[in-house]
Amino acid sequence: MAFQDINIAALDGSSLDLKTFDGTAVLVVNVASKCGLTPQYTGLEELQDRYAERGFTVLGVPCNQFAGQEPGTAEEIQTFCSSTYGVTFPLTEKIDVNGADRHPLYAELTAVPDAEGAAGDVQWNFEKFLIGPDGTVLNRFRPRTEPTSDEVVTAIEKALPR
Repeated sequence: MAFQDINIAALDGSSLDLKTFDGTAVLVVNVASKCGLTPQYTGLEELQDRYAERGFTVLGVPCNQFAGQEPGTAEEIQTFCSSTYGVTFPLTEKIDVNGADRHPLYAELTAVPDAEGAAGDVQWNFEKFLIGPDGTVLNRFRPRTEPTSDEVVTAIEKALPR
């Protein structure tokens, strides 16, 4: 299934049509508000600011599967992200990224291996998947890889449509 064909809701419950990202490079990240890696929101927003006009977006996907680190309601998550980190990129509904109730988006993403060749379950909050403008998963970056690391930035710049 192509990335753009997967159904998911926006954080506010409205429909989020992934087809709107057709022709755009997208960094999909499972996010959490109460994690030691939560400061990565700063780097994610920096990427959003730097590359949005060149056909790029971050897509934040709240998930509460890792030590209950995203316990809030949709409204609480939105307020935290915007007031604490100035997040402007889109956020989806809170979903499961692993296990029996894994969302179809992550059923597709977790089939892709990282740079060491390991596919499978998401390891923790802030695992990153770079989707190319054609909907192909190009790269997988593990949680401790900073969003603004050379590795991620180089991959994004290579994927940009313009």
